Amino acid sequence: MKNSSSTNSEAVDSPCRRQCCLDDHDVCLGCGRSLSEILEWGKADSERRRAICQAAQQRLRPTPFCR
Repeated sequence: MKNSSSTNSEAVDSPCRRQCCLDDHDVCLGCGRSLSEILEWGKADSERRRAICQAAQQRLRPTPFCR
């Protein structure tokens, strides 16, 4: 039986796509992470990395244009 701590320590792959280009809000257009999240990645634990990935995916989702 796995305990929750072993799940939290599983490796989380970086969402980096090597298409780094920051927009006006310091968000990478390639992976969706903010500049602060990119800098934090190396020291972040697996739980935080999953949260960063989830937030990045939300930023990359297309949004409807306002008319």
